[in-house]
Amino acid sequence: MSILTGKRILLGITGSIAAYKGADLASKLTQAGALVDTILSPGAEKFISPLTFQSVTGRKAFTDAELWGGEAHVLHIGLGHSADLLIIAPGTANTLAKLANGQADTLLTITALATECPILIAPAMDGGMYAHPATQRNLRTLAERGVSFVGPVTGHLASGLIGVGRMADPHEIAGMAKVVLGRSLGRLHGKQIVITAGGSQEPIDPVRVITNHSSGKQGYALAQAALELGAEVTLISHPTALSAPVGAQLVMVNTVAEMLAAVLSTVEQADALIMAAAVADFRVKKVAENKLKKQDGIPQIELEAAPDILATVARHRSSLTRLKAVVGFAAESRDLLENAQAKLFSKKLDFIAANDISAQDAGFAVETNRITLLFADGKREILPLLTKNEVADIILARLAAILE
Repeated sequence: MSILTGKRILLGITGSIAAYKGADLASKLTQAGALVDTILSPGAEKFISPLTFQSVTGRKAFTDAELWGGEAHVLHIGLGHSADLLIIAPGTANTLAKLANGQADTLLTITALATECPILIAPAMDGGMYAHPATQRNLRTLAERGVSFVGPVTGHLASGLIGVGRMADPHEIAGMAKVVLGRSLGRLHGKQIVITAGGSQEPIDPVRVITNHSSGKQGYALAQAALELGAEVTLISHPTALSAPVGAQLVMVNTVAEMLAAVLSTVEQADALIMAAAVADFRVKKVAENKLKKQDGIPQIELEAAPDILATVARHRSSLTRLKAVVGFAAESRDLLENAQAKLFSKKLDFIAANDISAQDAGFAVETNRITLLFADGKREILPLLTKNEVADIILARLAAILE
């Protein structure tokens, strides 16, 4: 279940052509289970109507007309105090200036001044306006007060120019909303989590590689779950078709050796490592310098053991004073629990997720998994068939209990 489910999101729309993207954002937040109340500034009403937002959220959209209504003296307090998160998207240069200086002359700005919840702003303006020293000063002022930002990005602007100032994509804003909520509400706030995902690609020659069927879906789901619990996440992954969760620091690798180096360079500052990647146990002993040609006959390829990442971490664990938990995965086609149990102890894991890849509805390239969790203290937890997102939620909950 998304961290957005049941949360009260206050969405501020200001006077920018990007206001039309605000409707898409409101729809995405609502579909994720959030209760979205919208406030339109007078400038925003020039671009888009309150009815648009009421249609996609099923909830009232407020304007300055309500500010001067019969309940004007309490409306902004009620809206501000009931919200779990205030998002302003688009956030114009004028709005940033008002917020930085505590000006409260609209329903949106007075509500922002009254609220005690986290604030997330997606700036949108022309490139020159964004780069102006006054705007940059206002951004720094708001950041010092704890306001979070997403974007802007480089792109085609309303002026016809290309530059930095285009509002971030609504998908990215919704993703950052999860991160901001996680930081304020999550059990893993302040924790650093390293997660590996996907497989590996061990070269045979400049063209061919040895790899496996791992899609990275479970690892990426774990990264999203960790972010929603407030963790700072480093995601180490081989190239996949997946988009990294918004807010995760993505480190791309290809080979087991590259993944090992990335893990060792990040785990020193980590509170936990989740090794979800299905990396190669073997690699080519001598990689051909040139492409192997079939007219030269069938090549004889000699393999050697690839580096064992978890075993290496286990050897160094006594010196990793911050590292409090290591979680592994065992993707097996036979003797599932026996092999997982052996890996649990040989790699000095806190717990391991045993994954039966022989089942058609579990393992690689599908949306579900059948997992049994084995713990170092001997406890076992058999999970039913679950989506990989649900599996991730359970694993992160068990990890949070260890770190707490």
